[in-house]
Amino acid sequence: MQRPQRTQIKNAQRWVIKIGSSSLTNNGRGLDLAAIAAWAAQIADLRKRHIEVVLVSSGAVAEGMTRLGWVTRPSSVHELQAAAAIGQMGLVQAYEEAFGRFDLHAAQILVDHDDLSNRERYLNARATLKTLISLGVIPIVNENDTVVTDEIRFGDNDTLAALVANLVEADVLVLLTDQDGLFTADPRYNNDAVLIDNVDARDTSLDVMVSGAGSLGRGGMVTKLRAARLAARSGTQTVIASGSLDNIIGKLAQGDVIGSLLLADQQPQAARKRWLAGQLQCRGELILDDGAVKVLKQSGRSLLPVGIASVAGNFTRGDLVSCKNTQGEEIARGLANYNNQEAQKILRQASDKIEAILGYKNEDEMIHRDNLVLVS
Repeated sequence: MQRPQRTQIKNAQRWVIKIGSSSLTNNGRGLDLAAIAAWAAQIADLRKRHIEVVLVSSGAVAEGMTRLGWVTRPSSVHELQAAAAIGQMGLVQAYEEAFGRFDLHAAQILVDHDDLSNRERYLNARATLKTLISLGVIPIVNENDTVVTDEIRFGDNDTLAALVANLVEADVLVLLTDQDGLFTADPRYNNDAVLIDNVDARDTSLDVMVSGAGSLGRGGMVTKLRAARLAARSGTQTVIASGSLDNIIGKLAQGDVIGSLLLADQQPQAARKRWLAGQLQCRGELILDDGAVKVLKQSGRSLLPVGIASVAGNFTRGDLVSCKNTQGEEIARGLANYNNQEAQKILRQASDKIEAILGYKNEDEMIHRDNLVLVS
């Protein structure tokens, strides 16, 4: 059975899939290798259809505890960090072996929330992930538990997955858990609980529904709802579903009505452009020559250094800058790949000369078209 809203999932070309620790671990006996193998096979099928996938995976602490022979989760932060460091080895080995059966490469990406809130590191992480995606690699993202105490104490990978979805402009975020989806009440204690098929992620009535419901993992349904709302702000649709269902990823890709679909009201690229246009303070100005203005307005291409006539302001890589014509009219704004001092040195220069001038090169563009929005 299919419904119109599920067509958005069926047609999605870039997925972020988050697998929770409750789905990954085999009843406290370490990683469920059979389940990991099954998910890898389903993701491999997506790749055959040229669908791009980023995987956000929990499970490092749980795997580390198993390897150390710990039955009870420790309260000491340093012991939790030690377990995460040990468990991450097993987690990566399991994924590498599983994807290797399908001739797919996996890449480990360890981040913390600061990496995605700092604009310079945001650009670096975005560039790395997009490069891996373009190479057909499966990035496996996890919170850097070994050094980030706040994540172990208060954080959750649902939120991280939503931030990653924003980072790569995903079409869909899939949160695989130990529950069938989002219910009107906790189904473990209320027999009248009904599975929600699809709903606007911003619907405030959901807050009461999830207040007592949840996954058996640390995140629970509260964090999944919060993640869906965060993803929706960047135009990403979210599905909450059981990771134990047979061929769950494949069935979602077919448009089957499984789990709960939390809807966004806009497309990822449009949402990102709106964010760039209105929610960041400009730190500098780039005055463009007539040729660059024409290219931006008519072709929607990136801004190259050769088209920059002058630079003003004190900005760093990742800061928002305003692009103006020679009459001072704002044409566009976007995230700078170089700081103001670097920009001064490379303005009016061809991109192939950047490395010779600076001694290094971040990007060919001063502002990539994905990070640039026209404002007039």
